[in-house]
Amino acid sequence: MTATKATTRSGQKAALERAPWKIFWIALAVRLAYMTLARTWHVQPYNHHFAFGYEMGRIARALATGYGYADPFRGHTGPTAWVAPLFPWILGGVFKLFGVYTALSAWVILAFDCVLNALMIFTIWEIAVRCFNRNVAWWSAWVWALYPAAMQFAVKWVWEMTLTAFLFTWVLALALRMRRIGDAPGEAGEGRAPTTKQWAIFAVLWALIALSDPTLTLFLPPCGIWILMGAPRGRVWPGQIARATLAAAIFAVCVAPWMVRNALVFHHFVPFRANFGAELYLGNDRDATGLLMEYDHPFQDQAQLKLYRQMGELAYSKMRGDEAMRWIEAHPGRFVDLSVRRFYFFWFDVPHAANHKWIVDFGRNLNYQFTTLVGLFGLALALRRHRPAAGLFLWAFVLLPLTYYFVSVSARFRHPLEPLIAILGVYLFHSAEKSWSVRWFRST
Repeated sequence: MTATKATTRSGQKAALERAPWKIFWIALAVRLAYMTLARTWHVQPYNHHFAFGYEMGRIARALATGYGYADPFRGHTGPTAWVAPLFPWILGGVFKLFGVYTALSAWVILAFDCVLNALMIFTIWEIAVRCFNRNVAWWSAWVWALYPAAMQFAVKWVWEMTLTAFLFTWVLALALRMRRIGDAPGEAGEGRAPTTKQWAIFAVLWALIALSDPTLTLFLPPCGIWILMGAPRGRVWPGQIARATLAAAIFAVCVAPWMVRNALVFHHFVPFRANFGAELYLGNDRDATGLLMEYDHPFQDQAQLKLYRQMGELAYSKMRGDEAMRWIEAHPGRFVDLSVRRFYFFWFDVPHAANHKWIVDFGRNLNYQFTTLVGLFGLALALRRHRPAAGLFLWAFVLLPLTYYFVSVSARFRHPLEPLIAILGVYLFHSAEKSWSVRWFRST
């Protein structure tokens, strides 16, 4: 190894060990200060506080008041699996300690989200150092710390996006560790296969992701296979197969209690959520525009809420899903058009309320489109230059949005990908020449 390469590897090792605590504390302070001073914790009480967590807030209220995991809409409508349980469980605990729909509970849950969002500084740093270099990591961490769009959901929204994104970045960082991406040659662990402990943590993290937003589990098989394919061959290969199988068993054990609960309550197999049919209908009907038809949703339409209460959750969702499938079969061209629109909305637009000023919409859309473009171009450059894990990132970009193209779309659905978008965007600009052109054909 040349002295230059040795110095580079030594610097990379030092960068991995030098946790960006200063950036973390600044990021956390900015988030908490904005959330507190802007009074985003002051949730308007209209519609019986429904804006405080929406369906998840309703379920958390039921948990805190003794009704169990139930009542996602107005009134007591019975047991539910409308949304995945991890965030409602957390919010229910906050309600139990600090009061149902109180200002203090709002501040506490948003502060919790701010902490998780700031903690992503560490995973962004590690992913960028392992796959690129310290400069990309430094700028990516600062972008995440101070860029308003990176913190918008943590400081305003009582929902699961921040929790899901936090878990997803940690599982990506763990996957890089398991493949030894970025490990310095000659260091302890270089060339070794993933350990049993790492596979177990991998399984638990994915179980938590599945219980937070099961849509992301489309990425689980490619991620696990990618790690497995990086393990050394020979005598250790059967051991890695055994460890991966153990991880699958741990994942199943972790999610099984929720599935058993659903089977006992609904007398049907409900793996994670029961609302797919209803959501499919609300995104695909004669009046659909590519966004969710909220006016026909049980939380807004009293007739639909009455029907939901009378039929029960599973029957209601199945009925709506059957209606959606009949419409899709009768109008395949329109369904393709709506799916293309949703693709565009996911990557290049910000679905929004109709009462925004045009200048606000223009700024939001310009920001949204810019980050998408630099992220996608950064990914293309990383693939072109064969950067470590670029193929894994490509799978994330392909699979995470896939369900939303066919059902409904919102800006918040992209949040788990935004740490990667930030890293890849920084990498793109860091790779630019002084002439502002990009070295597409440079090999390193």
